[in-house]
Amino acid sequence: MKNRKILSIFFPVLGVLATFLAGCHTDQLPVLDHPRLASGATMQDVNFFSAALKRQMPYRVFLPAKISPGQKLPVVYLLHGGNGNFRDWSNDSDVARYAPQGLILVMPEGAFSYYQNAALKPEDKYEDYLINDLIADVEDRFPAATGRENRAIIGISMGGFAVAKLALSRPELFAFVGAFSPSIDVCERRFHWMQWWRLTNIFGPYGSNTRKQSDPFVLVQSADPAATPFLYLTAGDQEPLLEPNRRFAARLHERHFDYEFHTKPGGHDWGEWDSQLPGCFESLLRHLKQARWHLISVHPRPAQDQTP
Repeated sequence: MKNRKILSIFFPVLGVLATFLAGCHTDQLPVLDHPRLASGATMQDVNFFSAALKRQMPYRVFLPAKISPGQKLPVVYLLHGGNGNFRDWSNDSDVARYAPQGLILVMPEGAFSYYQNAALKPEDKYEDYLINDLIADVEDRFPAATGRENRAIIGISMGGFAVAKLALSRPELFAFVGAFSPSIDVCERRFHWMQWWRLTNIFGPYGSNTRKQSDPFVLVQSADPAATPFLYLTAGDQEPLLEPNRRFAARLHERHFDYEFHTKPGGHDWGEWDSQLPGCFESLLRHLKQARWHLISVHPRPAQDQTP
Protein backbone atom coordinates (compact mmCIF):
# COMPACT_ATOMS: atom_id res chain seq x y z
CA MET A 1 0.00 0.00 0.00
CA LYS A 2 2.80 2.37 0.89
CA ASN A 3 4.51 1.72 -2.46
CA ARG A 4 1.27 2.49 -4.30
CA LYS A 5 0.98 5.83 -2.53
CA ILE A 6 4.54 6.69 -3.48
CA LEU A 7 3.89 5.79 -7.13
CA SER A 8 0.65 7.80 -7.16
CA ILE A 9 2.68 10.86 -6.18
CA PHE A 10 5.73 10.03 -8.30
CA PHE A 11 4.04 9.67 -11.71
CA PRO A 12 2.26 13.05 -11.77
CA VAL A 13 5.41 14.80 -10.55
CA LEU A 14 7.42 13.03 -13.24
CA GLY A 15 4.94 14.13 -15.89
CA VAL A 16 5.12 17.76 -14.77
CA LEU A 17 8.92 17.62 -14.74
CA ALA A 18 9.04 16.12 -18.25
CA THR A 19 6.70 18.82 -19.55
CA PHE A 20 8.78 21.53 -17.89
CA LEU A 21 12.04 20.23 -19.32
CA ALA A 22 10.55 19.97 -22.78
CA GLY A 23 9.24 23.52 -22.47
CA CYS A 24 12.67 24.80 -21.51
CA HIS A 25 13.81 24.19 -25.09
CA THR A 26 10.86 25.81 -26.83
CA ASP A 27 11.71 28.67 -29.19
CA GLN A 28 15.29 28.95 -27.89
CA LEU A 29 17.01 27.60 -30.97
CA PRO A 30 16.60 29.15 -34.42
CA VAL A 31 15.02 26.95 -37.08
CA LEU A 32 17.71 25.84 -39.51
CA ASP A 33 16.29 25.16 -42.93
CA HIS A 34 18.56 24.41 -45.88
CA PRO A 35 16.61 22.13 -48.23
CA ARG A 36 18.56 20.28 -50.89
CA LEU A 37 16.64 21.10 -54.06
CA ALA A 38 17.08 19.14 -57.28
CA SER A 39 16.87 20.10 -60.91
CA GLY A 40 13.39 19.41 -62.23
CA ALA A 41 11.78 19.53 -58.77
CA THR A 42 9.85 22.19 -56.89
CA MET A 43 9.18 22.51 -53.15
CA GLN A 44 6.08 23.64 -51.29
CA ASP A 45 5.30 23.91 -47.57
CA VAL A 46 1.72 23.34 -46.38
CA ASN A 47 -0.16 23.93 -43.15
CA PHE A 48 -3.50 22.21 -42.73
CA PHE A 49 -5.95 21.47 -39.94
CA SER A 50 -5.82 17.92 -38.57
CA ALA A 51 -9.16 16.79 -37.18
CA ALA A 52 -7.44 13.99 -35.25
CA LEU A 53 -4.99 16.32 -33.48
CA LYS A 54 -7.34 19.33 -33.46
CA ARG A 55 -4.63 21.74 -34.61
CA GLN A 56 -2.69 22.98 -37.60
CA MET A 57 0.07 20.66 -38.82
CA PRO A 58 2.84 21.35 -41.36
CA TYR A 59 4.24 19.22 -44.11
CA ARG A 60 6.71 19.72 -46.96
CA VAL A 61 6.31 18.50 -50.53
CA PHE A 62 8.64 17.92 -53.47
CA LEU A 63 6.91 17.83 -56.86
CA PRO A 64 8.05 17.46 -60.46
CA ALA A 65 8.54 20.91 -61.98
CA LYS A 66 6.50 19.86 -65.02
CA ILE A 67 3.17 18.10 -64.56
CA SER A 68 0.87 17.62 -67.55
CA PRO A 69 -2.75 18.82 -67.24
CA GLY A 70 -4.86 16.06 -65.77
CA GLN A 71 -1.83 13.95 -64.83
CA LYS A 72 -2.04 12.06 -61.52
CA LEU A 73 1.14 11.01 -59.74
CA PRO A 74 2.00 8.35 -57.14
CA VAL A 75 2.78 9.65 -53.65
CA VAL A 76 5.65 8.69 -51.36
CA TYR A 77 5.31 9.65 -47.68
CA LEU A 78 8.60 10.21 -45.85
CA LEU A 79 8.56 9.99 -42.04
CA HIS A 80 11.30 11.58 -39.94
CA GLY A 81 12.96 10.12 -36.85
CA GLY A 82 12.71 10.85 -33.14
CA ASN A 83 13.46 14.42 -32.09
CA GLY A 84 13.37 15.42 -35.77
CA ASN A 85 10.85 17.39 -37.81
CA PHE A 86 9.24 17.65 -41.23
CA ARG A 87 12.26 19.49 -42.68
CA ASP A 88 14.75 16.66 -42.03
CA TRP A 89 14.31 14.66 -45.22
CA SER A 90 14.74 17.76 -47.39
CA ASN A 91 17.66 19.15 -45.37
CA ASP A 92 19.68 15.99 -44.75
CA SER A 93 19.13 13.80 -47.82
CA ASP A 94 19.07 14.01 -51.60
CA VAL A 95 15.55 12.61 -51.84
CA ALA A 96 14.38 15.60 -53.97
CA ARG A 97 16.08 14.04 -56.99
CA TYR A 98 13.32 11.41 -57.17
CA ALA A 99 10.44 13.87 -57.62
CA PRO A 100 11.26 14.49 -61.33
CA GLN A 101 10.75 10.76 -61.91
CA GLY A 102 7.03 11.41 -61.56
CA LEU A 103 6.55 11.24 -57.79
CA ILE A 104 5.02 13.49 -55.15
CA LEU A 105 7.20 13.33 -52.02
CA VAL A 106 5.42 14.28 -48.79
CA MET A 107 7.30 14.95 -45.54
CA PRO A 108 4.90 15.36 -42.60
CA GLU A 109 5.52 16.56 -39.04
CA GLY A 110 5.43 13.72 -36.52
CA ALA A 111 6.96 15.23 -33.34
CA PHE A 112 8.15 12.50 -30.93
CA SER A 113 5.06 10.35 -31.41
CA TYR A 114 6.18 7.20 -33.22
CA TYR A 115 3.18 8.18 -35.37
CA GLN A 116 0.95 6.26 -32.94
CA ASN A 117 -2.36 6.97 -31.27
CA ALA A 118 -0.85 7.43 -27.81
CA ALA A 119 -2.04 4.90 -25.24
CA LEU A 120 -2.02 7.31 -22.26
CA LYS A 121 -2.55 10.63 -24.08
CA PRO A 122 -5.83 10.26 -25.99
CA GLU A 123 -5.42 13.71 -27.54
CA ASP A 124 -2.28 12.54 -29.41
CA LYS A 125 -3.87 10.62 -32.27
CA TYR A 126 -0.87 10.69 -34.59
CA GLU A 127 -1.75 7.53 -36.50
CA ASP A 128 -5.22 8.86 -37.29
CA TYR A 129 -3.65 12.16 -38.33
CA LEU A 130 -1.25 10.36 -40.66
CA ILE A 131 -3.51 7.84 -42.36
CA ASN A 132 -6.76 9.83 -42.38
CA ASP A 133 -6.10 13.58 -42.30
CA LEU A 134 -2.76 13.82 -44.08
CA ILE A 135 -3.50 11.44 -46.95
CA ALA A 136 -6.87 13.10 -47.54
CA ASP A 137 -5.33 16.57 -47.61
CA VAL A 138 -2.54 15.53 -50.00
CA GLU A 139 -4.95 13.82 -52.38
CA ASP A 140 -7.27 16.82 -52.33
CA ARG A 141 -4.59 19.51 -52.67
CA PHE A 142 -2.14 17.96 -55.16
CA PRO A 143 -2.44 15.95 -58.43
CA ALA A 144 -2.11 12.71 -56.49
CA ALA A 145 -3.23 9.35 -57.81
CA THR A 146 -5.37 7.58 -55.22
CA GLY A 147 -5.47 4.00 -54.00
CA ARG A 148 -3.00 1.61 -52.42
CA GLU A 149 -1.27 0.91 -55.73
CA ASN A 150 -0.23 4.59 -55.94
CA ARG A 151 1.08 5.00 -52.40
CA ALA A 152 4.41 4.20 -50.76
CA ILE A 153 5.83 5.15 -47.37
CA ILE A 154 9.41 5.30 -46.08
CA GLY A 155 10.60 6.11 -42.57
CA ILE A 156 13.87 6.42 -40.68
CA SER A 157 14.42 5.24 -37.10
CA MET A 158 11.21 6.25 -35.27
CA GLY A 159 9.52 6.69 -38.64
CA GLY A 160 10.92 3.34 -39.73
CA PHE A 161 9.19 1.69 -36.78
CA ALA A 162 5.93 3.39 -37.73
CA VAL A 163 5.99 2.26 -41.37
CA ALA A 164 6.87 -1.32 -40.42
CA LYS A 165 3.96 -1.37 -37.99
CA LEU A 166 1.61 0.08 -40.63
CA ALA A 167 2.72 -2.53 -43.16
CA LEU A 168 1.63 -5.27 -40.77
CA SER A 169 -1.46 -3.65 -39.25
CA ARG A 170 -2.86 -1.56 -42.16
CA PRO A 171 -1.78 -3.43 -45.32
CA GLU A 172 -4.53 -1.85 -47.41
CA LEU A 173 -2.89 1.58 -47.37
CA PHE A 174 0.45 1.21 -49.17
CA ALA A 175 1.94 -0.98 -51.89
CA PHE A 176 5.54 -0.40 -50.78
CA VAL A 177 7.09 0.23 -47.36
CA GLY A 178 10.70 1.24 -46.72
CA ALA A 179 11.98 1.01 -43.14
CA PHE A 180 15.45 2.55 -42.73
CA SER A 181 17.14 1.61 -39.43
CA PRO A 182 13.74 1.19 -37.77
CA SER A 183 13.55 1.22 -33.97
CA ILE A 184 11.91 -2.14 -34.47
CA ASP A 185 12.36 -3.35 -30.89
CA VAL A 186 11.25 -0.16 -29.11
CA CYS A 187 8.26 -1.90 -27.53
CA GLU A 188 10.48 -4.43 -25.74
CA ARG A 189 13.59 -2.34 -24.99
CA ARG A 190 14.40 -0.83 -21.59
CA PHE A 191 15.18 2.89 -21.45
CA HIS A 192 16.39 5.50 -18.97
CA TRP A 193 13.65 7.21 -16.99
CA MET A 194 12.92 10.16 -19.31
CA GLN A 195 12.65 7.99 -22.43
CA TRP A 196 10.73 5.42 -20.42
CA TRP A 197 8.14 8.03 -19.45
CA ARG A 198 7.71 9.32 -23.00
CA LEU A 199 7.41 5.83 -24.48
CA THR A 200 5.01 4.65 -21.78
CA ASN A 201 2.72 7.54 -22.72
CA ILE A 202 2.85 6.39 -26.34
CA PHE A 203 2.71 2.60 -26.04
CA GLY A 204 1.42 1.96 -22.52
CA PRO A 205 3.20 0.01 -19.74
CA TYR A 206 5.42 -2.99 -20.43
CA GLY A 207 3.32 -6.08 -21.01
CA SER A 208 0.13 -4.13 -21.70
CA ASN A 209 -2.19 -4.99 -24.57
CA THR A 210 -1.67 -1.56 -26.12
CA ARG A 211 2.08 -2.17 -26.28
CA LYS A 212 1.64 -5.63 -27.76
CA GLN A 213 -0.76 -4.27 -30.39
CA SER A 214 1.98 -1.92 -31.60
CA ASP A 215 4.90 -4.36 -31.46
CA PRO A 216 6.06 -5.48 -34.94
CA PHE A 217 7.52 -8.65 -33.42
CA VAL A 218 4.02 -9.54 -32.23
CA LEU A 219 2.18 -8.33 -35.35
CA VAL A 220 4.44 -10.28 -37.71
CA GLN A 221 3.21 -13.53 -36.17
CA SER A 222 -0.39 -12.98 -37.28
CA ALA A 223 -0.20 -10.66 -40.31
CA ASP A 224 -1.09 -12.15 -43.69
CA PRO A 225 2.06 -12.30 -45.85
CA ALA A 226 -0.01 -12.30 -49.04
CA ALA A 227 -1.77 -9.05 -48.11
CA THR A 228 1.22 -7.22 -46.61
CA PRO A 229 2.99 -4.65 -48.81
CA PHE A 230 6.55 -5.22 -49.95
CA LEU A 231 8.99 -4.39 -47.13
CA TYR A 232 12.37 -2.82 -47.88
CA LEU A 233 14.34 -3.06 -44.63
CA THR A 234 17.78 -1.52 -44.04
CA ALA A 235 20.35 -1.00 -41.29
CA GLY A 236 23.92 0.26 -41.02
CA ASP A 237 26.57 -2.33 -40.24
CA GLN A 238 27.86 -0.28 -37.29
CA GLU A 239 24.60 0.69 -35.58
CA PRO A 240 23.04 -0.80 -32.43
CA LEU A 241 19.76 -1.50 -34.25
CA LEU A 242 21.42 -3.96 -36.65
CA GLU A 243 20.84 -6.98 -34.40
CA PRO A 244 17.10 -6.42 -33.74
CA ASN A 245 16.55 -5.70 -37.43
CA ARG A 246 18.29 -8.93 -38.35
CA ARG A 247 15.95 -10.72 -35.96
CA PHE A 248 12.95 -9.02 -37.55
CA ALA A 249 14.15 -9.92 -41.06
CA ALA A 250 14.44 -13.53 -39.87
CA ARG A 251 10.79 -13.45 -38.76
CA LEU A 252 9.78 -12.09 -42.16
CA HIS A 253 11.73 -14.90 -43.83
CA GLU A 254 10.21 -17.60 -41.61
CA ARG A 255 6.68 -16.52 -42.50
CA HIS A 256 7.42 -15.96 -46.22
CA PHE A 257 6.80 -12.22 -46.44
CA ASP A 258 7.87 -10.39 -49.59
CA TYR A 259 10.83 -8.31 -48.39
CA GLU A 260 14.48 -7.32 -48.83
CA PHE A 261 17.00 -6.61 -46.08
CA HIS A 262 20.03 -4.46 -46.90
CA THR A 263 22.99 -3.39 -44.79
CA LYS A 264 25.55 -0.77 -45.80
CA PRO A 265 28.65 0.61 -44.08
CA GLY A 266 27.67 3.22 -41.53
CA GLY A 267 25.78 3.93 -38.36
CA HIS A 268 22.44 5.36 -37.35
CA ASP A 269 22.75 8.56 -39.35
CA TRP A 270 21.78 10.40 -42.53
CA GLY A 271 24.95 9.39 -44.33
CA GLU A 272 23.90 5.74 -44.17
CA TRP A 273 20.23 6.49 -44.90
CA ASP A 274 21.04 8.65 -47.91
CA SER A 275 23.20 5.84 -49.31
CA GLN A 276 20.17 3.51 -49.16
CA LEU A 277 17.95 5.78 -51.28
CA PRO A 278 18.98 4.66 -54.80
CA GLY A 279 18.28 1.00 -54.12
CA CYS A 280 15.11 1.77 -52.23
CA PHE A 281 13.62 4.01 -54.92
CA GLU A 282 14.55 1.55 -57.67
CA SER A 283 12.60 -1.11 -55.78
CA LEU A 284 9.79 1.33 -54.96
CA LEU A 285 9.19 2.33 -58.59
CA ARG A 286 9.24 -1.31 -59.68
CA HIS A 287 6.74 -2.41 -57.03
CA LEU A 288 4.34 0.49 -57.62
CA LYS A 289 4.34 -0.39 -61.32
CA GLN A 290 3.66 -4.04 -60.48
CA ALA A 291 0.83 -3.03 -58.12
CA ARG A 292 -0.84 -0.95 -60.84
CA TRP A 293 -0.53 -3.75 -63.38
CA HIS A 294 -1.99 -6.20 -60.88
CA LEU A 295 -4.96 -3.90 -60.29
CA ILE A 296 -5.60 -3.64 -64.04
CA SER A 297 -5.40 -7.42 -64.47
CA VAL A 298 -7.81 -8.05 -61.60
CA HIS A 299 -10.19 -5.23 -62.55
CA PRO A 300 -9.78 -4.70 -66.32
CA ARG A 301 -11.35 -1.63 -67.85
CA PRO A 302 -14.56 -2.36 -69.78
CA ALA A 303 -14.08 -2.55 -73.53
CA GLN A 304 -15.33 0.44 -75.46
CA ASP A 305 -18.64 -0.01 -77.24
CA GLN A 306 -17.84 -0.64 -80.90
CA THR A 307 -21.49 -0.36 -82.05
CA PRO A 308 -21.75 2.27 -84.78
